[in-house]
Amino acid sequence: MVRFLVITTVSLNLMAQSSSPLLQKNCIDCHIQQQIPSELIYRRYLMRYSTHNEVRKRLLTYLKSPSKETSIMPSQFFLKFPQKEAMEMNESALVENIDAYLDYFDVRGKLVLP
Repeated sequence: MVRFLVITTVSLNLMAQSSSPLLQKNCIDCHIQQQIPSELIYRRYLMRYSTHNEVRKRLLTYLKSPSKETSIMPSQFFLKFPQKEAMEMNESALVENIDAYLDYFDVRGKLVLP
């Protein structure tokens, strides 16, 4: 468990250093402070919905009206991490933040091709 927290903290700190200022301010700072595993959340969305557009649509739905019912995370997740509050920004700003989040974690951008 300690190993997981250390790896998550290091990953989030690296992410914070290389992310857009908008994403940093609106998402990453809170995830780091509350030790929320962003990569785990991204992987769960990607495994369930598989396309960038579908993940974007589901994240937007969740961020507009966060609830356990609209979350992809299991109920045990909410025993450790707080329930998300609704974002106080317009839909275009939400989409911009979601796109930055998805671009950061996009596996295709990390692949090294010969």
